[in-house]
Amino acid sequence: MEENKQYDYIEDVEISKEMRESFLDYSMSVIVQRALPDVRDGMKPVHRRILHAMNMLGITSGVAHKKSARIVGEVIGKYHPHGDTAVYDAMVRMAQDFSYRYPLVDGHGNFGSLDGDGAAAMRYTEARMSKISMEMMRDINKDTVDFVPNYDGEESEPVVLPSRIPNLLINGSVGIAVGMATNIPPHNLGETIQAIFRIMDDPDVSVPELMEVIKGPDFPTGGMILGRKGIRQAYETGRGSIMIRSKYRIEELDNGKKRIIFYEIPYQVNKLNLIKKMADLIRDKEIQGVTYLNDESNREGIRIVLELKKDVQEEVILNQLFRLTPLQTSFGINMLALENGRPKQLSLKEILNDYLNHQVEVIVRKTKFDLKKAKDRAHILEGLRIAMDHIDQVIHLIRSSKKEEAGLIQDLCETFGLSETQAKAILAMQLRRLSGLERDKIEKEYQEILMTIADLEDILANHDRVLQIIREDLTEINEKYGDDRKTEISDASFDMEDEDLIPVEDSIIMLTESGYIKRQPVDTYHTQNRGGRGIKSLTLNEEDSIDTLISMSTHDWLLLFTNKGRVYRMKGFNIPIASRTAKGLPIINLLTLEKDEKVKVLLPIPKEHDHIKTLLFVTRNGIAKRTALNEFDNINRNGKIAISLKEEDELAFVKATTGDDEVMIAGSNGKAVRFKENQIRMMGRNAAGVLGFNCDGSYVVGVCLSNEGNTVLSVSENGYGKRSDFEEYRLTSRGKKGVRTINITEKTGNLVSVKAVNGDEDAMIVSSSGIMIRISLASVGVYGRNTQGIKLIHLTEGSKVTKVTLVDHDEDEETQEE
Repeated sequence: MEENKQYDYIEDVEISKEMRESFLDYSMSVIVQRALPDVRDGMKPVHRRILHAMNMLGITSGVAHKKSARIVGEVIGKYHPHGDTAVYDAMVRMAQDFSYRYPLVDGHGNFGSLDGDGAAAMRYTEARMSKISMEMMRDINKDTVDFVPNYDGEESEPVVLPSRIPNLLINGSVGIAVGMATNIPPHNLGETIQAIFRIMDDPDVSVPELMEVIKGPDFPTGGMILGRKGIRQAYETGRGSIMIRSKYRIEELDNGKKRIIFYEIPYQVNKLNLIKKMADLIRDKEIQGVTYLNDESNREGIRIVLELKKDVQEEVILNQLFRLTPLQTSFGINMLALENGRPKQLSLKEILNDYLNHQVEVIVRKTKFDLKKAKDRAHILEGLRIAMDHIDQVIHLIRSSKKEEAGLIQDLCETFGLSETQAKAILAMQLRRLSGLERDKIEKEYQEILMTIADLEDILANHDRVLQIIREDLTEINEKYGDDRKTEISDASFDMEDEDLIPVEDSIIMLTESGYIKRQPVDTYHTQNRGGRGIKSLTLNEEDSIDTLISMSTHDWLLLFTNKGRVYRMKGFNIPIASRTAKGLPIINLLTLEKDEKVKVLLPIPKEHDHIKTLLFVTRNGIAKRTALNEFDNINRNGKIAISLKEEDELAFVKATTGDDEVMIAGSNGKAVRFKENQIRMMGRNAAGVLGFNCDGSYVVGVCLSNEGNTVLSVSENGYGKRSDFEEYRLTSRGKKGVRTINITEKTGNLVSVKAVNGDEDAMIVSSSGIMIRISLASVGVYGRNTQGIKLIHLTEGSKVTKVTLVDHDEDEETQEE
């Protein structure tokens, strides 16, 4: 029996039930006492206790800074029985102008940085309340909020602060509780106040109407929010996601290069880690075209500098940086806060309503406090008035009385009908107040206090007056602390491909004999009169010449065929743009070419190419074949086989055909053959082809299709040219020697180019010395096949025509010479 009595205090419980209840108690403690802010003042207990402790110590905005350790000690000693590090970290964040939109603590010393540096130890730093945090405490001594005992019952602390500023929205909040989290972004003070006014004017106002004044979050680090869909979703439901992008500007340097300067970065992004990520991507060549990266930030602000190569498109670099680094990052909004002590996901309107209701309660409680104080004062003044009216009797009663103070107070009350409070005030009255002047002052004060009482009672009886006081207070606060938005809101898309950033424009792409390639806007070369000298198209090395020249859109696909029969594919904008006289970029920087392999054919494929069914291949020795276009849809970086070649032959021309075209192949000997393309059967990529043109000792210099034009433009190496009707060339079969297309003489030189034209185009003629002329084909007459033509370009001594390409006619008809 004695042994059983020893264990009478043991109680059998179900362990799962006990664990569930204990964990729920712990969860609610974390939610309410640590992690989630109160919707009324936007504060968690630790932040509220820090401000209250500073206020009680008198460390307000108007006094000298005090050691942070002293403040932390006060907080943990009286109000917050947790670790000093947690308290100090919370106070540090309240002082950081990159964490809080409107800092509530005025820090003095090292309070951390955007690079993730921690604050100095609390024994080194100093702090005081900021000016705006004084608005959080305004009227706290006027019974505006409830106080509760602290953890040991020796002190009291506020349950919530009066918070005359809408702190939850303007500074936001971040917290992780048990099973829930909050992430409320900061907002602009002026916009938030205007939104409160909207709700005052129209309680049924909608979220889209509120968004007319409160545009969206306003982060202390600035940046740019992309799109409004996420903002609206968050404001309507309490949950949403927005994309924040860094702000930048592009500067042009004296050497023609450009640099990108980022001067604002997204909220909560660690700048040091950001720059490290950028450097890694540049080093690993995931981002190409950046020659210099440096963090030049200082106390003036953020400045991250990237210098670019001359031949890169800055929009593409920017898009890659935004896609691959935290220069563009998402911010998940989750507006979870304590409403009536319970966690709740709140919409923007609910947060504003809860704050407004809190302010109504604060104003009502303050008014009641002032009213009680005024009535107490009026009661005393009424007693003083009675005493002044019977001053001689009062003095006689006091002088003749033999009683203690308590008895004298009782006599005064009984004689003049006074209360104990009034009697005490009369006894405390100084002799100077017996003068007539003092009597007038008492009477004046009494009449003023009656007016004050009437005014305060009117406030309590009239809700509109309460709202008007709130409006006036918020207007005053906005005038003192309001500022412009820091975060811009853009309607731009945040999910863009590199292609979306490149302007769609017609370009000229040039490839030299030695393998330099470049892209230029087509309007670089204006139309000149035939026979002109032309202008310089690029700077060539000795013994180099322009080998290939085409016109295409920047957004078209470009197929690049090599002399060895391989094919590569890229977009037009991937060819680096360069100035008119620049040499360009070695094409081996863009393609993985084998030794002795050169790109010979550049073939643009338009975005809309349903009319193109096949590709026609023609080699230098006249071998031809046809292959379906869709066999070239997927080409990797290493290229694919396009045609198998015999020894001592190379690919010369590739044409996109409809499948029903007529083909003309011309040789350097001035002869051409015309036949239907279906005479060449369809073959696979690895096929070699069949004889298309009997070169008869010459080599193929041109291939044209009947759908390209109704006349044939022939140009010789000495600058002579003409147009002839397509129908003058009789239709034969493939493999023939053909008929004459131009009269070849010593004066004209060999044929170098044959193209089908309509006559409304411009021709760009390139010489071996790098000179280029653009002429209107309307100025080139139509002659018979056996003629030599007219002078199209004036060549310098030793120079020859190497290439001819066609572009749309230049309507300006401007003449430009160099």
